[in-house]
Amino acid sequence: MVPPSSTPPPNPQQIQQFLSSVLSQRGPSALPYSEDTKWLIRQQLVSLISNYPSLEPKSATFTHNDGRSVNLLQADGTIPMPFQGVTYNIPIIIWLMESYPRYAPAVYVNPTRDMIIKRPHPHVSPSGLVSIPYLHNWIYPSSNLVDLVLHLSSAFSRDPPLYSQRRPNPNPSPSPSPNPSINSSMTSTYGQHPPPPGPRVAATAAAAGYPPSPYGRVQHPQHSQARPTSTDDAAEVYKRNAMNKLVEMVHGDIIGMRKAREVEMEGMFSAQAVLRRREEEINKGLKEMQDEKEGLEQQLQVVLMNADVLDSWIRDNEGKIKNLGKKNNNVDVDEAIHCVDVLSKQVLDSTAADLAIEDVVYSLDKAVQDGVVPFDQYLRNVRLLSREQFFHRATASKVKEAQMQAQVANMAARISHFVS
Repeated sequence: MVPPSSTPPPNPQQIQQFLSSVLSQRGPSALPYSEDTKWLIRQQLVSLISNYPSLEPKSATFTHNDGRSVNLLQADGTIPMPFQGVTYNIPIIIWLMESYPRYAPAVYVNPTRDMIIKRPHPHVSPSGLVSIPYLHNWIYPSSNLVDLVLHLSSAFSRDPPLYSQRRPNPNPSPSPSPNPSINSSMTSTYGQHPPPPGPRVAATAAAAGYPPSPYGRVQHPQHSQARPTSTDDAAEVYKRNAMNKLVEMVHGDIIGMRKAREVEMEGMFSAQAVLRRREEEINKGLKEMQDEKEGLEQQLQVVLMNADVLDSWIRDNEGKIKNLGKKNNNVDVDEAIHCVDVLSKQVLDSTAADLAIEDVVYSLDKAVQDGVVPFDQYLRNVRLLSREQFFHRATASKVKEAQMQAQVANMAARISHFVS
């Protein structure tokens, strides 16, 4: 086995800065990921590199089968693969497609120049494309890259996807290779025998240059192409073809069922969004109704307090009305209305004096216009009356403030009485 590369792992801070930079780009050079998923992509890549430092995030050009080229993120490097008590490194590339993370990424085995993809392999196509159940059952947003690498390592440990190809040796030696073969039990398609002792499963990403996949697929040497042998039984061939056909049919049915379930999930997500919007509207209306109810309760308390005040006033003045009815024409105007307290009497006196002075000033205006009162005498009297009117108004204002404070204290006492 080729030992892992001695290249130091990338700095996590530099990786975070790189991801923040490429994911925050705008304009023509921006990566084709939706804005609401860029934060999740960054977090998953950071978690992947922290768990597997042999992988390194990069941005590279991916070419689709229809010829379209797009700039995407990838995780390039090696993943550990335990096999027969020894841990090997499998070179892979994880491409984050445009629809990631709502859909699964594309994973490719990236063999070095001295490696060949095992054919047939249950999870790796001849082009290097990896297909495992975890990718087919990808669920957003619970599926992630760390779990994907764990499933890849588990699947590859059961059946390694790579082995070393046979290279001509200019100086052959009869001595066997000291390295053990982990693929001695592996056979290629159509009964091809495995290579002689000494193959190795994988090397690190830095051990050799990777031929790009899928944009540069591995070309197998001519001598490694599978050829049918004469020992193949017709029944075995028929059985193998039937099994392949059955697998294709099952795979097609699974894809159809998955698409149908995706359509149903989209409909459920839309209904969920509508229900959430209606829930917000109902909660908003309920809050408004509760606020209106509180306001009406406060108004009701004020009305009840005012009604109590009016009832008390009626009870206090009911006897006075009866006494006035008995006296008939012998009613004293000054005695008809009695003030409740000293403050009320003071306000009444100040207000009456203010209005009386107002009438006197009006009479003086008419008298000076008629020439009855000299103008200098008019000015002197108006000045004296104005000063006296000012004092009466100031007194009434201060008394009203004192009454307001007393009324507030009385209302507070009544509220506590109603609450209790």
